[in-house]
Amino acid sequence: MAGPRLEPELARQLFFEGAAVVVLDVPEGTEFGIDYSTWAVGPRFRGVKMIPPGVHFLHCSAGRAAGGRETGPRTGFFLSLQRREVRVLRWDPASEAVGLAPGAAGEAEAFRENLPEMDQFLGPYPYETLKKWVSLTSFISEAAMKKLQPESGQICAFSEVLPVVAGRHTRDRAEQRLPPFDAECRSYAEGMARLPQMKPKAGTEIRFTELPKQMYPDGATPEEITRHSMDLSYALEKVINQRYASQPLDLLAELQFAFICFLIGNVYDAFEHWKRLLNILCRSEDAIGKYQDLYINLISVLYHQLSEIPADFFVDIVSQDNFLTSTLQVFFSCTCSAAVDGTLRKKAEKFKAHLTKKFKWDFEAEPDDCAPVVVELPEGVQVD
Repeated sequence: MAGPRLEPELARQLFFEGAAVVVLDVPEGTEFGIDYSTWAVGPRFRGVKMIPPGVHFLHCSAGRAAGGRETGPRTGFFLSLQRREVRVLRWDPASEAVGLAPGAAGEAEAFRENLPEMDQFLGPYPYETLKKWVSLTSFISEAAMKKLQPESGQICAFSEVLPVVAGRHTRDRAEQRLPPFDAECRSYAEGMARLPQMKPKAGTEIRFTELPKQMYPDGATPEEITRHSMDLSYALEKVINQRYASQPLDLLAELQFAFICFLIGNVYDAFEHWKRLLNILCRSEDAIGKYQDLYINLISVLYHQLSEIPADFFVDIVSQDNFLTSTLQVFFSCTCSAAVDGTLRKKAEKFKAHLTKKFKWDFEAEPDDCAPVVVELPEGVQVD
């Protein structure tokens, strides 16, 4: 866990004023990390010291073979630390992860008093990556963290799933009109159909805001359906009213939370949520004029997030379409409107120029949204 050497006096101040996370019984060879840095655990490891106050993400992957580099799926959790706080955690062999069960009464205070003796067993917080971490989590408060984190507290790269309906016994399969386990499978499609429907285990899901599948209000006319399918402001208002009516800026905390869960936690579902939420934000023309402060800050959030991902990451393997360029192209066309505040318009222009220079992305071609939009009408609705 070696990093740039700090001045002795500064290091001493950070040691006594910063927080510490004591992690006991972590097996040697485990991959352990905090925020943007990761290390392989050695025999003397007992945790991390000199941690700045605020929200952090601890993560780990169990080692698979002695002396090897292969590790298991990543598991992590967010936690909020106060100045001079000591948090005591233990490795849970059953789950092969750091457990969140509270320690014995007075245990944290005892470790706080003996912190100088623990110094040699605690790795220093990686201050060389602090600026990057703060930039990626600037809107994630302790309240937002608690609202979004799973009830179990643990964020797993591979979610624990259970069958929607029982299918373990022959009787269960017969009731569902499924063939016996040992029946011959005649096609790939039949084999896929035999697989049980699965759902995440209760309490393990990240508690993201539910994004609307229908982008228009019930009873909408064909004309309204077309308009709401092009301008997603109605859908964005539904998202904001679910959780963020009093403070729309907190929606950016969810966008950052999803990005961190994907980038560091390796949770692919979080990336899909990030894409869907960003798509709604960028394609809401009327809302851009209404929530200008939200969009000014959205540009800052995206600036830091896109600095962490390769330029070709968003290119679809099959279609070769770039999700991000097409989404941002619509956003930039919306910010050119006279209804948009000059500050937001100028910031969007600078961001567009930055992306064009850095990634060589072309935002000048005609957006796909200018092409005719085909929408599905609700059952019973007819066009005159």
